This record gives sequence, C-alpha cells and structure tokens, in this order.
Amino acid sequence: MVLGEAHLTWSRDDARAAAIEASEFDYRLAQRVAAGDMLAFEEFYERYHRRVYALCLRMTGNTAEAEDLTQEVFIHVYRKIGSFRGDSTLMTWLHRVTVNRTLMHFRKSAVRRERTTDDGVTPEPEVRPSALLGHTPAVDRLVLEKAIAQLAPGYRAVFVLHDVEGYEHSEIARTLGISTGTSKSQLHKARLRLRQLIGQEAGQVASEVL
Repeated sequence: MVLGEAHLTWSRDDARAAAIEASEFDYRLAQRVAAGDMLAFEEFYERYHRRVYALCLRMTGNTAEAEDLTQEVFIHVYRKIGSFRGDSTLMTWLHRVTVNRTLMHFRKSAVRRERTTDDGVTPEPEVRPSALLGHTPAVDRLVLEKAIAQLAPGYRAVFVLHDVEGYEHSEIARTLGISTGTSKSQLHKARLRLRQLIGQEAGQVASEVL
C-alpha cells in the first residue's frame, strides 16, 4: 500500500513537472515566432496544424473551407502570437483563436454550406453517436458526420464546442457572444435536429445496403 501511494505521488509529480515544462516550451516557442523566427514558426505549424484543421473541418463540415480557414488562422497567429502570455497552454490559446476565426467566417457568409468528401479525409467526431442512434459503430460514424455537416452554422458551432470539444455553456457563451441560456437552447435544438437527420440518413444507408 505504501509503495502504491509513493508511486502515485511520483506519477503526479512527474505529470506536474511535464505540464510546467510543456508550458515553458510553448511560451518560448511563441516568443521566438513573435520575434520573426521562421524556423520556430515552421515548428509551431508542424505541431499544431492538424488539430487546427480538424477543428475547422468539424465546425464547417467542408474540406475546402477548413483548408482555407486553417491558413487564415496561422496567418493571423503569426501576426498576433506576441499577445500570448502563457496564462494557458498554447493549444488552448490557439483553439480559441481558431474558433473565433471560424465564427467570423460564419458571420461573413450566409450561404448554406454543403459538405465536400472528395478526398475522404474526415477526422472522426469525438462524441458517442450511440447516444443518438442505436446502430453499428461504423454506420453511426458515417451517419453522424453527415448529419453534423447539415446543421445550421449556429447549431453546429454550439454542438461541436459542447459535445465534441467539451466546452461548458458559460465558455461557449463567452466565445460566441451569446447568453448561456441561448447556448443551452441551441444545443437542445441541434440535438433534436441531429436525431431527425440521423433517422433520415440511417434509413437511406439501410436502403442502399438492402
């Protein structure tokens, strides 16, 4: 029992030390980028561009838009990274920047988005589709991805931020500039709409299989 507790304490200490070291690395990397170090920017891009692209793709449902937004995010970050003070992790800061740039994109365009699947590269949503539909996991992923892509931008943003990214409603409200009540209401409506879309998509998949 004593050895177990000692091991647990050691593991926690290691985890804290690793987190501090990662935070310091992030801050130094950000400062190098802010100073115009292109090698640092390339390292920064290599470390984080896949996560940024995945988030943009989840929120837009369109690969072309996600690619364009990813580039916009890193151009914006290159200009503004000097404002990063190390109060949070660099990924947390970058996550907020990405969400804000994507929401600006939504506000600029009222055109209904259609999902592109030409390249077949779509990260799997980190949500439990079985909570919405009781089919096989393989069908669930396909159906859920298509359904999320068909949500209105506002509903999709709240759903992705809450159910995929794990944001609290208070954080979503601050990020989107809405009330907490509105965030909860939009999530509720998004889930209802998803159930409708999932039923339609599941029926279509089943008819194609049969």
